[in-house]
Amino acid sequence: MSNNAESLANDAGTTPQKAIENFPHAAPQGWIASLLLAFLSSAGLYYVNIFPVIVNSLMTGAGLSAAQAGEITFANTMGAVIGAFLISILVKKIPQWKLAAFVLLLCSIGMDLLTIVLANLELLIPLRLVHGMLGGALVGLGFAVIARSGIAGRTYSMVLLVQYIGGALGLRFLPELVALYGTYVPFFALITFSLVTLAMLPFLADYPLPSIEEQKKAVFNAKVALAPMLITLVALFCFQLSNMALFAFIFDLGKSFGLPLTFISQTLFWANLVAIGGAALAAYTGQRFALAPPLAIALLVTLVGLAMFIFSDLKPVFVAANIITGITWAFCVPYFLTMASRFDAAGQMGAFGGFASKTGLACGPLAAGYFISAGGSYTQLIAITCGILVVCLAALPAASRLDRAAG
Repeated sequence: MSNNAESLANDAGTTPQKAIENFPHAAPQGWIASLLLAFLSSAGLYYVNIFPVIVNSLMTGAGLSAAQAGEITFANTMGAVIGAFLISILVKKIPQWKLAAFVLLLCSIGMDLLTIVLANLELLIPLRLVHGMLGGALVGLGFAVIARSGIAGRTYSMVLLVQYIGGALGLRFLPELVALYGTYVPFFALITFSLVTLAMLPFLADYPLPSIEEQKKAVFNAKVALAPMLITLVALFCFQLSNMALFAFIFDLGKSFGLPLTFISQTLFWANLVAIGGAALAAYTGQRFALAPPLAIALLVTLVGLAMFIFSDLKPVFVAANIITGITWAFCVPYFLTMASRFDAAGQMGAFGGFASKTGLACGPLAAGYFISAGGSYTQLIAITCGILVVCLAALPAASRLDRAAG
């Protein structure tokens, strides 16, 4: 009887965190754990992978202009920048990270539901800003957990795998579902992704914060080469801006060249799947070669791929341009982030690299949207993005410097 009373008392005192901890955990350093962590770190920014669908559905279904659609995607991504920055400051003070992730996921789902239920265009910007902040915080929290999991290298590869496959499926099937069921179908997709991640969360191991003594062992190198570092950050920003400026409006770009929606959707589906090879190639070359030569080749190939979009009226060229830029996008970003992280031992510069990356992703759709709404053509936009990408070549001397320092 006393045992039963004690059991009831314990059950009554169970907190959400303890309830999560009572679930059977995946092996902390196993492949299943890598997959679960990958979902956790992808849920907050899944909307980036389906930006073209969201933009196209808002423009065609809700009657938004390109500039308005760009403002909404900008708010969503800038919110992520703010959330990631805030969580990077607070993460050492969050021992119960599972509970924090649980709350962030629930709030993200709430923002998506409000977006659908209210269906108010005037509220879209503030709603998506808050959603972005929650998502950015969730991604930052997930990355912090991955960093102390002991399986970071494998898990970051799984993050790319989840993002590209999820993006490919979204780009392939969501446009048809939007045509059948309405403008807000992409937001139901975001809710579904969050719910799947929420179901996975209890099965993750605890991955506790390191002790104070362990944290004190971290060594900070203050001798940062400021000019090469700033050039690297600018290059990363420009690379993300130039690619996202076209990617966010790729459906409208294709339609402006007379391509049917189904063809565009299928092209993006296969291009996203093939692009996974870019991330795998970066993992392979990053372990075996210096930074500068592969990055130089990839940037020049990216420039060719972007320029090919000028001839998007030719279906094979449009397909090739999407495949080429998809592969090089997945290849170059890890290189730029690796460069940023090598400028100091504590990872602070790597955090700045993430900030530059997300800011570029946010500014690309905003700038492109205003340009198109002001009467600019997609041919002109392609030429501008090529010019911006040329700026990225300025980072090659910094890559060579890092190579010499490592050699």
